[in-house]
Amino acid sequence: MSEPVRPEPAPATPGRSHLVSVVVPVRDDATHLDACLTLLARQTRLPDEVVVVDNASTDASVEVALRHGARVVHEPRVGIPAAVATGYDAARGDVLMRLDADSRPGPGWVEHAVRVLDDPEVDAVSGWGRFDVPRPWGALLAHVYLGSYYLLGALAAGHGVIWGSSAALRAESWRRARAHVTRTEDVHDDLDLAMALGPGARIVVDRSWHVGVSARSVRPGRQWVARFGRAFRTLGRQWRVLPPWRRWEVRLRGSAPGVPAGRARP
Repeated sequence: MSEPVRPEPAPATPGRSHLVSVVVPVRDDATHLDACLTLLARQTRLPDEVVVVDNASTDASVEVALRHGARVVHEPRVGIPAAVATGYDAARGDVLMRLDADSRPGPGWVEHAVRVLDDPEVDAVSGWGRFDVPRPWGALLAHVYLGSYYLLGALAAGHGVIWGSSAALRAESWRRARAHVTRTEDVHDDLDLAMALGPGARIVVDRSWHVGVSARSVRPGRQWVARFGRAFRTLGRQWRVLPPWRRWEVRLRGSAPGVPAGRARP
């Protein structure tokens, strides 16, 4: 895959060590998007730009984004993998942050991620959440769901994985992995990106970095059949590139020839 034309950098803000782009994919989710962008405007460290990726919306999502001053890019191929990749490609910052339209970031969300990524050894940071159901069930549901995802994902990838509702990575890490991510299949884009970064990537899972999130994604129903199908497709695709035993070998021993993306560290 050819390299994209790099966007012009966002204007620098005096006293800031990073330029921060927040990428939010959306398809027909105007009400949730309005709440998410309202909270982004209340950050203790404002992002330098917000990139809303319109994924063939037919509602008022684009109008909501423009009203909040976001930069809108369009991705007509329906699906989060294509939308998120298009957003990362279009972003101008050296730190790329990711929210879903139904994410609810607290006021220190941007500032916290920038502080973690001040460590040059960290490629990406992934957060924790609380689902919008009555206490204490929201926190308990997140503990079970995210705890299982992070544990099983790390076993499959050989390193920490990314949760797309609250994540940040270096633009240079994205450029290293972008040719290895899946854009046109129905996969879990966050797990796919984490595995494309390679077994040498350092991904920090930070349980103190919280967002609120809608519980619609974990409600019982047929959606779980689709979710498990995406998981198997994601693992199958990335394991064909580098099988799990090889990922762990690279992780435990350090860098080796022929390892795509990522850089191995002792």
